Amino acid sequence: MRFMRSDEYYMKRALALARRGQGFVSPNPMVGAVVVSPDGRILSEDYHPRYGDLHAERRALEKIDYRAEGCTLYVNLEPCCHYGKTPPCTEAIIRSGVKRVVVGVLDPNPAVSGKGVRILEGHGIEVRVGVCEDLCHRLNRGFFKWVRTKRPYVILKWAQSIDGRIATESGDSKWISCPVALRHAHRLRAFADAVLVGAGTVMVDDPLLTVRLVRGRNPLRVVLDGDLSLPLDRRIFSVPPATLVFSVRGDDGKVRELERRGVEVVFVPEADGGVDLDEVLRLLGERGVTNLLVEGGSKIHASFIRRGLFDEVQVIISPRIVGRGIGAVSLSGIGRIDESVRLKPVSLRRLGEDVLFVLQPL
Repeated sequence: MRFMRSDEYYMKRALALARRGQGFVSPNPMVGAVVVSPDGRILSEDYHPRYGDLHAERRALEKIDYRAEGCTLYVNLEPCCHYGKTPPCTEAIIRSGVKRVVVGVLDPNPAVSGKGVRILEGHGIEVRVGVCEDLCHRLNRGFFKWVRTKRPYVILKWAQSIDGRIATESGDSKWISCPVALRHAHRLRAFADAVLVGAGTVMVDDPLLTVRLVRGRNPLRVVLDGDLSLPLDRRIFSVPPATLVFSVRGDDGKVRELERRGVEVVFVPEADGGVDLDEVLRLLGERGVTNLLVEGGSKIHASFIRRGLFDEVQVIISPRIVGRGIGAVSLSGIGRIDESVRLKPVSLRRLGEDVLFVLQPL
């Protein structure tokens, strides 16, 4: 006789499957599903691979010809109950003979939340909600915010020395992070739908902003260049993938040349002497960007922090002392400690010789 594992065990398996859709499913959520027999055997499992494809539940049940009599289905997000790109998953679950459904977290859409569960219960299926709920919510935190606000979840990320510098006095910053931390930074890019930097970072570092050290999809590259002043020889304008530039003003001839290279230029209003960040986030949300990674520089980070337009901060701290150099956040006007921006620690872990702090606004 097989040993029946806990609901948490199978839910973590569903979460691991869900992560395989990272970077390909937005604005849909990452979802994994596991079908378990009454004696604890995994009969089938799958995940939502890309936007517009079948959902995880249908893919898993399809593998066993929708024959799951007496089985338990584990899924990290409440099964859908409405027609969209694909038919409702609740119909497939009911048809398959599943006896019990374990759900990580309810769908955040107020028009849907809880309805899928009620439909299943109305057909005599036992439903348990809230298994590994925090993990399930965190995996799809961008989707949850986007559903509520139609704006992306904003992660500010930078690497700094232990004395708070992101570069030396001369501007050299390669590489503050150790190789393990650099791989984490590339995993973050693979997680994000878009990665954003300011014109200063593009001018000084000439970054590619692509995913190279890990497997994953390249995000949309977003540049804030208020005067459209960046030279055309920057690599971001000539090397794939797609690049989107937000500007306040610029020469028509330069716009045409950028567009000829496949770079999209969007003009937005001016705010606080630069690009209107509220409008940038609104327009990115319209494009289905659910997770936005902001990689700097220090003025861009300060602008997002000053406006309260961020959801998470990830700081990689290297055991180096740089001394005089460029600070991580160019935030001015704080005269007293009690006026400083306070954050709530979420997690702390080692990345090789570096340390990663994850924090959120209070």
